[in-house]
Amino acid sequence: MVQSFLLQRVMLPSLMLALLLLSLAYWWLDNVPHEVFGTGLFALLCWHIYANRTWFKNLTRGKYDAMRAVRVFLHAGLMANMLVLLVTSVVISKSVFAGLPIPDSVYLREIHWFASYWVIIVTGIHVGLHWERLRTSLLNHLGFRQTTPALRFVFLAMGAAFALQGLASFETLGVWTKLTFNYSLDFWDFTASVTPFFGHWLAVFMLPATITHMLMAIWRRSGRRTSTSVRGASVDQETS
Repeated sequence: MVQSFLLQRVMLPSLMLALLLLSLAYWWLDNVPHEVFGTGLFALLCWHIYANRTWFKNLTRGKYDAMRAVRVFLHAGLMANMLVLLVTSVVISKSVFAGLPIPDSVYLREIHWFASYWVIIVTGIHVGLHWERLRTSLLNHLGFRQTTPALRFVFLAMGAAFALQGLASFETLGVWTKLTFNYSLDFWDFTASVTPFFGHWLAVFMLPATITHMLMAIWRRSGRRTSTSVRGASVDQETS
């Protein structure tokens, strides 16, 4: 049970993230490694979808409140983004799928690049949506049955650190320019340093994850307070 959890919820997503970050280093690794890492990413993504096939089966079951609708909408955005990235990857391939009789397109090449940057954002949001469950499961496996004030402070400090570094890395990498379909002549100088490139992109990935987790946590607490107030008002009416 523990091994299955670590594989599906920790090791597999971590490997997928590593392949995604490596795929962004095109100007360092060149085309062949880029396509190999991308192909590996999509192979693991297929396995990830299969492992979570129950989620898709349950889409038509149960009632939809606002939070569930938002979750499904955000996941749909992630799937659409990954589909665009997959299709454009095959079309513009120069190595892995070069033998396919598909004409190249400069426009699809541009869409591929823009989609790849958006994947970082939407996958970060995806992690943020599941952060609470992942954190709780990890703490249970580590022997922590409840979150202590000290752990809450550590998590809060980590979240703040991720957010601050994410904002700084957003600026360093010119991410907003890339996300708004604009061109930039600023490229990372891999001859000067390599490791900071991945560190910055990891921080960019963690920024939407942290923001999404915080917003969902606030939403859940607000919903619980509203529900408690409604129940309290109902009790008062019955006893009056």
